[in-house]
Amino acid sequence: MAFLPFDEHGNALLSAARAPAGPAPVSDVTGNAALSPLEWAVVRVARRDRLSTLARPGRFSGWMRRLARLPNPRLADPRLEALRRMAVLTWRYGFTVPGRDVAAFLAAGFTPAQYEALAAGIGAVRLARA
Repeated sequence: MAFLPFDEHGNALLSAARAPAGPAPVSDVTGNAALSPLEWAVVRVARRDRLSTLARPGRFSGWMRRLARLPNPRLADPRLEALRRMAVLTWRYGFTVPGRDVAAFLAAGFTPAQYEALAAGIGAVRLARA
């Protein structure tokens, strides 16, 4: 159940009831913008993705995917897709991701601090599981 505030005349105060436009970025200890909750959700989902999801599908594999009714693992938003690609590589290789992939991640609008937060978060989960 939701609460909708009213003023003394019975009019709804819509400005107070509106949700924020999008998730606010979470700040890390140093005050730099880290990853938002949506971006961390993409990182968690990317844990199940294989390295083969990073390659561009050919005609035959695309046909087989449609025939088997498998979902497309790529994300529609280019920035989130760059994050997914980096997360898949980081889940697999840790901090030893090739430089061209890191450069593509940074070109998508992310910062080096966000890359370090991503790698540290994934590293902590990998360490806890081991």
